[in-house]
Amino acid sequence: MENILIILSIYAALELFEIQWQKGDTLMAVLGNLYRYYRKNIFLFFLMHPTFYIGIGLAMVTDLSFGAMALVFIKTVDIATKIILIQLIFEKREITVELSTILLAPLHPTMMYLSVAVYTPLVYFALTASTYTNF
Repeated sequence: MENILIILSIYAALELFEIQWQKGDTLMAVLGNLYRYYRKNIFLFFLMHPTFYIGIGLAMVTDLSFGAMALVFIKTVDIATKIILIQLIFEKREITVELSTILLAPLHPTMMYLSVAVYTPLVYFALTASTYTNF
């Protein structure tokens, strides 16, 4: 049980790391922070998402448990959506009026922290429901 708490703490800390470098008042500000790393190097952009790799490792260790696979799926969709929006806004410069309205709407300060509340329980479910009992 103590190993599970250590893993959850590490995961939550890495999730908070991702929140801190992505944080912004609007979705456009968040995408701007993401674009800084994307523009430097796409590999750096992917390295700035360490929880994605933990999810992949967790899926392998837990024999593809539902919680781990849900985590990997949601993280993959999240990163892919970010890349699509970055390319659409900063490279192609194709923004509709509706999209710009959404991007410039203010975000609640706690909005960014929802990822800790969603992803960390998935890690817990993956670790406790797996057939791998060394945790």
